[in-house]
Amino acid sequence: MPKKIEISHRSIIFTVIFLIGLWFFYQIRHIIIALFVSFVFMSVLNPLVDKIEKWRLPRWLAILLVFLIIFGIIGGILAVLIPSLINQSAIFINRVSSFFRQLNIGVLEEAGIDKNFVVNQFTNLSVIPSNILKIAIGFFTNLISLLTLIVITFYLMLERKNFGRYLKILFGEKKGKEFEILIEKIEKRLGGWIRGELSLMVIVGVLSFAGLRLLGMEFALPLAIFAGFLEIVPNIGPIVSAIPAMISGFAISPFMGVAVGALYFLIQQIENNLIVPRVMHKMAGVNPLITILSLAIGFKLAGVLGAILAIPVVLIIYVLISDFFRSEKFKNL
Repeated sequence: MPKKIEISHRSIIFTVIFLIGLWFFYQIRHIIIALFVSFVFMSVLNPLVDKIEKWRLPRWLAILLVFLIIFGIIGGILAVLIPSLINQSAIFINRVSSFFRQLNIGVLEEAGIDKNFVVNQFTNLSVIPSNILKIAIGFFTNLISLLTLIVITFYLMLERKNFGRYLKILFGEKKGKEFEILIEKIEKRLGGWIRGELSLMVIVGVLSFAGLRLLGMEFALPLAIFAGFLEIVPNIGPIVSAIPAMISGFAISPFMGVAVGALYFLIQQIENNLIVPRVMHKMAGVNPLITILSLAIGFKLAGVLGAILAIPVVLIIYVLISDFFRSEKFKNL
């Protein structure tokens, strides 16, 4: 006799609610990402806000003071660097464009790649005025997104001290306390990682600039800034940042190309063996294989932003799993 499968009304309702929930979260995915990024920023800035608050300042004023310090530092750096950055970037684009025009790339043509296409990718970079409308729209869109992140981060930090009370109301005294401790662990790990990454970005950027200037590169500044920014993508970033530097070196001479490659290799060895163990000593490193896999998955799901946020997500998952395995519930299984 065939078996009769009965589906209860409760199962149908649960399935419908679950599917609606998935659809709802997909629709607000950008808001969820913004909340997550703001939570990461809060994890970095909250210790500094707590220290300033001890000066007997209101919390909102301490947060504003931290923002003013950060924006003042960034604004001062940009004011000093932007004129040189624009000039050196123009020199870099022209030099690389000329290099590709003069280079015999018959190998690319044999592979079915149009030589003009390769050259135009660099030549078109100098035609910025024709794309001024797109640039303006992109600028204001990113500015609005940045302001939104700042506002969300501000209110998250403002309410940070009330997290424990909210959690106890939602989950009860015991569970609320456990969740509060868990959030503190996540904050500590995320904050330590971000502060370490920022330090690495500055150190690698300065080392790259000093090394390129010693080699006599005219456009050392944009290449050094590029190398510093790509430090936020572990393992892969340093390799990617070396490619345009070596191309620009070979555009000058074969010796310069080899010298630039050797410089980047030396910086990476110094970073891996000296800088990273000292700067990142407060947090355990993530396994390189897990790092590469998480970066690939993050990039596939959400592009560059997904790759940047992949490691923070892995760190949160690591804290959650570690906390579960240390819990009494797991020990009693």
